[in-house]
Amino acid sequence: MALIYRAHFVFINNPIRNSQGTNTSAAYGFTNTLIDLLNNRKPTHLAVVWDTDAPTARHKAYPEYKAQREEMPEDLSAAIPVVKELVKAFNLPCLELDGYEADDIIGTLAKQAETQGFDTFMVTPDKDFGQLVDEHTFMYRPGRQGGEVEIMGVPEVCEKWGIERPDQVIDCLGMIGDSVDNIPGIPGIGPKTAQKLIAQFDSLENLLENTDQLKGKQKEKVETNADQARLSKQLATINVSVPLTQQPEDLKIGDVNEEALKKLFTELEFNTLGKRVFGDGFVAGHGASSTAAGNSKSKSRNPKGDGNPDLFGVEGPAAQQSRVPTPQGVGESPEILSDLKTIDSVETDYQVADTGTKVKQLLTELKKQKLFAFDTETTGLNPRESGLVGISLSWKAHTGWWVPEATVTKHQKDFLSVFSSPDVTAIAHNAKFDVAVLRSCGIWGTQACGLFDTMIAHTLIDPTGKHGMDALSESLLGYRPISIETVIGPKGKDQLTMDQADPAALAQYAIEDADVTWQLYAKLEPQLKETDQESVFYDIEMPALPAIEAMEAEGVALDLFALEEFSQDLAQKIELAQQKIEGEAGHEFNLNSPKQLGVVLFDELKLVDKPKKTKTGQYKTDEQTLTALANDHPIIAEILNYRMMTKLKSTYVDALPNTVSPKTGRIHTTYHQAATTTGRLASSDPNLQNIPIRTDLGREIRKAFVPDQGKVILAADYSQIELRILAAVSEDPGMIEAFKNGIDIHAATAAKVYGVHPEDVESEMRRKAKMVNFGISYGISAFGLSQRLGIPRREAAEIINNYFAQFPGIKQYIEDTIAFCKENGYVETLSGRRRFLPDINSSNKTVASAAERNAINMPIQGTAADLIKIAMANIHQAIIEQGLESRMLLQVHDELVFECVPKEEKQLRSLLEKLMSNALPSLNEKVPVEIEIGTGKNWLEAH
Repeated sequence: MALIYRAHFVFINNPIRNSQGTNTSAAYGFTNTLIDLLNNRKPTHLAVVWDTDAPTARHKAYPEYKAQREEMPEDLSAAIPVVKELVKAFNLPCLELDGYEADDIIGTLAKQAETQGFDTFMVTPDKDFGQLVDEHTFMYRPGRQGGEVEIMGVPEVCEKWGIERPDQVIDCLGMIGDSVDNIPGIPGIGPKTAQKLIAQFDSLENLLENTDQLKGKQKEKVETNADQARLSKQLATINVSVPLTQQPEDLKIGDVNEEALKKLFTELEFNTLGKRVFGDGFVAGHGASSTAAGNSKSKSRNPKGDGNPDLFGVEGPAAQQSRVPTPQGVGESPEILSDLKTIDSVETDYQVADTGTKVKQLLTELKKQKLFAFDTETTGLNPRESGLVGISLSWKAHTGWWVPEATVTKHQKDFLSVFSSPDVTAIAHNAKFDVAVLRSCGIWGTQACGLFDTMIAHTLIDPTGKHGMDALSESLLGYRPISIETVIGPKGKDQLTMDQADPAALAQYAIEDADVTWQLYAKLEPQLKETDQESVFYDIEMPALPAIEAMEAEGVALDLFALEEFSQDLAQKIELAQQKIEGEAGHEFNLNSPKQLGVVLFDELKLVDKPKKTKTGQYKTDEQTLTALANDHPIIAEILNYRMMTKLKSTYVDALPNTVSPKTGRIHTTYHQAATTTGRLASSDPNLQNIPIRTDLGREIRKAFVPDQGKVILAADYSQIELRILAAVSEDPGMIEAFKNGIDIHAATAAKVYGVHPEDVESEMRRKAKMVNFGISYGISAFGLSQRLGIPRREAAEIINNYFAQFPGIKQYIEDTIAFCKENGYVETLSGRRRFLPDINSSNKTVASAAERNAINMPIQGTAADLIKIAMANIHQAIIEQGLESRMLLQVHDELVFECVPKEEKQLRSLLEKLMSNALPSLNEKVPVEIEIGTGKNWLEAH
């Protein structure tokens, strides 16, 4: 049960769900651990042991035993029968006996096995099992978060508990108790004191017989709670004499029940786990370990796969993606997922345009099409740096064409005319990559055809699902595409590039991509209407796509000399900060070592009486811990400053020059349209949206972003847009009035909350009001506000209560939004973009509260994302139509950055004020949308 609980809660903030919405986290995590045991440890005998609902002798001796435990979450309760079915399918015995806990059964089996010459490993994270460890019995704690497995024998248990013998674990538990099981122990005695007492008296019983050797309050506590201590030891003692009918020889491992296990893996959509048990031929359909929504050209076939360990040290981070319930017909698996069709079982008509006759035939047919799917194959994964290998096309299921690069180049004008026709819609999966490739080949210009991106369509239909082309093909079409490794070989240094592949194999692979994309379009296009996402797709995402791609292609120039100067300046400041810190400490030490830093702060300077520690026993020195101590000693401010500067230097100042393209001399970030559930763009390679702006040093980085010679940087920023959206969606009259009258919203809020005239608002009042204003949209609590402002929780609660009293519309919005989400399972933006939050109805308060905060925030943040995407699309089109030389370079949160030709500045300003302010009329009808525009010789000066 401990393993199942751990598996459930380790994914609590991002549960794994199958396409039916079932939470499979516990079953997934437990099975992952089980497979790891079977494959890597190769036990000869194995059993899975369970508690039952029947009371045990412990409950009879102490009715309060485990009484404080919260009711098991419904998702976890529902998972237990599933796990039992999985264990049964693995052909492993499930052991349970009314009146006895699983601990007792494990203890009994371990002792029986030892007498028969076995070495036994008790697989559990439960510390109580340390009492059973001896020369042949060990604790086996599965690794988590990529950590190593921990195997504890006698030396490890004794060291962990600070005792001489493992059986003294029970004596320690008798003294300190166990809050998890509600074992009381002796009040006031913690682990350290228990160790000292055991070292002195050897056992709890001996301690209780010699209390005359104790002094003061300790003597009083021990004597007063002597009976309670004896009871606690009794409760903590594992019974090793359970009357079991099974013996160790009955637990020998046999063959799995393949039919039953495959059926379960298919129902649960455990694709990766199935491959680990049955080989690469196994396919479960959707797959629980979904790929993060992103703009990878790989369509889940990336030769440069990630392979980072997941929380259980086995699979990649994809395993942490969650699924949500979707409307009927969306994401349904084929009837027989384990018998998917392949290229060998489907009749196809794939042709290669490699002769004059075939090229003519292709172009004649292609120019008749108003709708077709296409895909590009390249020599690499960077669309601007890689070479084109060819283009594949399809406009009928199981048919298609492959056009090699030489043919594309020879007939460039013909292909350009097709992709430039406004009457044509081209379908692609992750179309932005393919558009970038076409642009680099001169086949995509300012006049372009319409686009339908199947990846983005599915992102809207099933926002937290798996969007890779292979996964969608398997789940929606019942078809498994060709593996890229069959074309270019397995991963590694010997893997080929596409231009080195066998031409026939490459052609089949490439045409299949276009064919599958065409078929996915047929499935997804009607589902956009069924899920009410047509408007978001056609009016926001598709118009934004070419604008984003053009912005990526444009890139932005860097002043490398300015960065080098800044790097040297930071190095000096970092060295000075280090000297100050070591001066305060009184000696040199490794500032980048949390262990050494913890010793300095808490052992030497003794900043805290009882400092917090990590699970490994080190003192906590993370930013949150240090920030809380900022007023206790001047060394803390210096440490935080040192960390900020070193991160700034390594992450941005020294790293950005390495991202400059040798081809263009500019940096080209990649924006991801399908990476967030709110619709916000994400940026990577490099990430330009995380460049610090809160500190003077952080803002200095923006100085390095410069225009081409003879131009200026122009930055246009939405003013307090999320607060304006909050005012609009809540329809709160007080907040709307403040925005309409152009009043400082934070000062106006402070005046209302503190009951003073606006002119009497002090800076500290405004600071607190600002924090509330921004925190409310993220569901901030009194505790959270008290932490951010450094004030007592009672004062924070009073500020929030006064806030809601003065802005009742906002309180009503929060209540109405949560109620809507609980009833419908989703929330949506003003534009209709949806986010599904099934956990909002969870009985687990922590899980439900997190979902409620997301429900409050998503309509606000998501509407802001929709607003700027609409603006970007309209601005991009207007720049083309008006023939401007100025170009859009960057989108960072609520800001757009342009390279502006000075003679066009007035025209561009007018265009931005109009198109950014009026991008979302339903917002303008309620609250004025204001834009702040600035220009300068660099981004900092313009911002």
